[in-house]
Amino acid sequence: MCVAVSGKLIEKEDGRGKVNVRGNVIAVELGIVDAEVGDYVLVHAGCAITRMSRAQSDELDVLLEETGL
Repeated sequence: MCVAVSGKLIEKEDGRGKVNVRGNVIAVELGIVDAEVGDYVLVHAGCAITRMSRAQSDELDVLLEETGL
């Protein structure tokens, strides 16, 4: 099963970034998303695929926790 996760973009440089996902910092590609540091993004397979609001990110975190992920 593939699952996308949300997190906050904390660093950005040359089309790449670092996203804080539940306290874990992961490297992501930002080529298809116009995101800035401080934005929340949905990450799948190492790529940020869309920007999202903090409320959407929080809601997704709750859903993933309920499923045990």
